[in-house]
Amino acid sequence: MRVVAGKHRGRRLHSPAGATTRPTADRVREAVFSILGPLDGLNVLDLYAGSGALGIEALSRGAAAATFVEHDRAALATIEANLTTIGERASVLRRDVVSYLEAVAVQDSAQFDVVFADPPYSSAGLIGEHLSRLLPGVLASEARIVTESDKRNPLLLDLPLESERIYGGTRIVIHNAH
Repeated sequence: MRVVAGKHRGRRLHSPAGATTRPTADRVREAVFSILGPLDGLNVLDLYAGSGALGIEALSRGAAAATFVEHDRAALATIEANLTTIGERASVLRRDVVSYLEAVAVQDSAQFDVVFADPPYSSAGLIGEHLSRLLPGVLASEARIVTESDKRNPLLLDLPLESERIYGGTRIVIHNAH
């Protein structure tokens, strides 16, 4: 796995050992960022961050800041190692995504421009309602939400749909904040 484009293009990224983390394929990341367009100066939130590849790609492409939320310790260590590899700083939090969103939405201070949500495929169908309810509380007015899930067990959000694409067995959907 590597950074596809931007100032860190070509840098190799690690993924956590084992089968619990499923990194987004390079070609899928390239397609997602092609759809998103320029990210200069944006504030990015990477939920269920895994290796951190999506948030790191955003930083490489000009995002001003990234917050990574992940519960798995091995994945967190991988995110930290990948950030060190590319020489970037970011907020890396060991939290459950739902409790993190509940806490941040109450603060009314974090306004993210781009949110990536790539939950474990096995739980994607179960968390859509929670994310649909909580994400609006952390979004900037023109924010976009990118979800990745298995096309057979999709993550469904009750937010305005911008784009939906299928890459093999992977379903990528982009929603708007409002």
